Amino acid sequence: MSEGLKFGRKAARSGKARSIVVFVHGYGADGADLLGLGDALAPHLPDTVFVAPDAPQPCVGNPFGFQWFPIPWLDGSSEEAAREGMAASVALLNAFLDARLTEEGLGADALALVGFSQGAMMSLHVAPRRAEAVAGVVAISGRLLVPERLAAEAVVKPPVLLIHGDQDPVVPFADMGLAGDALVAAGFETYGHVMEGTGHGIAPDGLGVSLQFLKERLPR
Repeated sequence: MSEGLKFGRKAARSGKARSIVVFVHGYGADGADLLGLGDALAPHLPDTVFVAPDAPQPCVGNPFGFQWFPIPWLDGSSEEAAREGMAASVALLNAFLDARLTEEGLGADALALVGFSQGAMMSLHVAPRRAEAVAGVVAISGRLLVPERLAAEAVVKPPVLLIHGDQDPVVPFADMGLAGDALVAAGFETYGHVMEGTGHGIAPDGLGVSLQFLKERLPR
């Protein structure tokens, strides 16, 4: 299944991979959209491999990009199509993560997910339901899907960092608080950072906080 996800990869700067960061892009983008962040993080995480897959579905709202699932209010798709698309992408992303860990010879505790927007939604949904806990999840400008099911469906509880711009016009800033409340209630180690004056994007301070979170949790 993982063969369906094309991806970009940046090798560990030190030449020895001890950890892996997987960037999960947003709606209408592609893996390359986030993989460049690896250039900024690599000097501080020299033993880390960075990979970024393309979502499996052509984006309805942007023919040049990809989506993890359709968004009914945005692209006119049905709720059923959204559910089916997400279920298929969850399976593909899980298989992709398993394949990358095997290929790099690493365990789940050496993996971190960094998701943006729809990619943050995917990361927050997938990580708690995997068999083994990853080192951490950074969810930027996203939301927690079906928060009412988290406590019952969580198999593992990796630490989570929520980051959001307080001027986000795409995914409401209030969604950060809703996600945080659900994560804390379900027993997750949860952190938050507000990018003041930032819209739907990643500000330098958000990237800096992400780096510190990753440095503290990935193997060295």
